Amino acid sequence: MKLYFVRHGKTKWNLEGRYQGGGGNSPLLPESYHDITLLAQYLSDAQIQFSAIYASPLQRAAETAVNLNKQLTHPVPIILDARIKEFNLGKMEGMKFVDAEKKYPEIIKAFRYHPDLYDPKKIQGEDFNDLIKRGQDLIFEIIKRYDKPEGPEVNILIVSHGAALVALIRSLLGVDMKDLRKRGGLVNTSLTCIETENGGASFEEVFWNKTDFLDKKLGATDTI
Repeated sequence: MKLYFVRHGKTKWNLEGRYQGGGGNSPLLPESYHDITLLAQYLSDAQIQFSAIYASPLQRAAETAVNLNKQLTHPVPIILDARIKEFNLGKMEGMKFVDAEKKYPEIIKAFRYHPDLYDPKKIQGEDFNDLIKRGQDLIFEIIKRYDKPEGPEVNILIVSHGAALVALIRSLLGVDMKDLRKRGGLVNTSLTCIETENGGASFEEVFWNKTDFLDKKLGATDTI
């Protein structure tokens, strides 16, 4: 089984450098629909046929999933599941990065670089353990539902959020908590793939943060 992970298209808050977690949302930028089309073309050209698409119910992810699915050669059912929502960032929702760094410097530093030291109680947010648990619950449910040892390879597409996906994917690959963020963030509308050949007992990375199908120069606001 291969799991393909997509970070949602770029939003207004992404462009403005604002924290956009599980309790905040802003609309996709017009340019993001073009990026989604390019991703759909890449997946179609690669002849990857999916069994299902799972998406966060937050508007930016759900809208990315719907627009992507419409343009695939073989559209499939979309299942919205709150277990792959972004981190609940509590009091930081909607705050500009620069303002959050001034007000909560240690919390921001831990969130970005030292997940093992991240304590979100002060901002009334969600920690890495809770996010990873809910995300992995869904992943193993998907594997149980679709993975047939004697059948053909199964491909599942998952549309979620930057920080949540980094934590979830890297945890599935067996990376220690302290090292989850060492490869940095994911680009909007990027594609990452991991696979399991033993029913989820272990996972291997196929590729990480693939963006070569996008026809633009990436900037600082494209990644988290």
